[in-house]
Amino acid sequence: MILNHLLLFCLPLWLTAAQDLSVPTSWRKFSNSRPLSERISISQNAINAITPQLNANTGEFNGIGYWQSGNVWSAMANQDFFAKTTTNKDAVLNNLNKVFSLRANYDEFGFNDDALWWATAAVYAYRAYGDSTMLSHAVATWNHVDQYVVTASQASAGSQPNKAFTIQGTCDGVTMAGGVFWRPTTDDQSINSITTGLFVTISAFLAEITKDSKYTNAAILSANWIKSHNINANNVVLDTVNGHDCSRSPDTWLFTYNSGKYIEGLSVLSTVTGNSQWNTLMVNILAAAVKSSAWQGSDGIITEGSSPSANNDGVGFKAIFIRGLFEAFSRNPSNTNLRILIHSYIDVQYNALLDLAASGTSYSSNWHGPPQGFTTWGQLAALDVFTSAIISNN
Repeated sequence: MILNHLLLFCLPLWLTAAQDLSVPTSWRKFSNSRPLSERISISQNAINAITPQLNANTGEFNGIGYWQSGNVWSAMANQDFFAKTTTNKDAVLNNLNKVFSLRANYDEFGFNDDALWWATAAVYAYRAYGDSTMLSHAVATWNHVDQYVVTASQASAGSQPNKAFTIQGTCDGVTMAGGVFWRPTTDDQSINSITTGLFVTISAFLAEITKDSKYTNAAILSANWIKSHNINANNVVLDTVNGHDCSRSPDTWLFTYNSGKYIEGLSVLSTVTGNSQWNTLMVNILAAAVKSSAWQGSDGIITEGSSPSANNDGVGFKAIFIRGLFEAFSRNPSNTNLRILIHSYIDVQYNALLDLAASGTSYSSNWHGPPQGFTTWGQLAALDVFTSAIISNN
């Protein structure tokens, strides 16, 4: 707890310090000259290679988990949005509708983050196609998960109506308001960055789309929870805080998607509010994340989730990271140094996939290679790199 107090004491200094946005010269192949048409084709061909794994009865993909399947639909919707096509429209809309009809509020297994992954896919689909049903699915899921956000009054009272245990109103002297419980079950005590970051992101998108201040306020409250509780001294987003006793996940639990999803949410929130503090925080976290030794070596190629023989959650984490970086790229047109850093980092992963991990249009989850036969999880991990490179190299 002493360390946590010290980190909080230092918070204003390391959040406002200028970040180094230079591109490390040790990174492998941080540019590419492929024309837009080729980048679009590479990305769509990677999507085409995974679609035969679709289970038409469930809307999910063979070989990967439920939350990962939702992210395939996210990548497909974003492909169309970035490429200005409708190639994937029917499949995306039909299957997001199917899964919503099968799983109330997109929740199959009792995990709020699972529901939010699919709801985010619906937001991307609304952005790409303007389909109002997609927006309705996202709003319904937001309403469901909102029941598991700690409010200021609940923090003061030390209780949450959907939890059968007392909650800590403060941890390390800072309110727990804005934290989102990982699971909707009455006994699970975990509040984590991914669920809260997802809630920040979908709230900010809904605020941008609907102009309803309740979504803006929700995004701010949850963004402040991560800012206050779950960023380490190196500007890397941490994982979990126990809502009952303030205990923490090990500080070695460092995963790309926690930083990536928060970067995405802050990027949208900065646009929605016009408040520069969110952009400053985003830039600091992003600059640290793309140079973190927690998930890459000096060549800059992400090593997290390198699992050629079996699927695991980490395989999908790095895709979320890249997607978050792209959102920051797209919303900061005047920050030249930031955009160069982002497109360089995306290109490191892009070139690694094509040079080291490709077997035709199939890609290994080990981005250092060697190439291997098709796996659904390896393909999933590659999709957001390819879709992001459509625009980040323009």
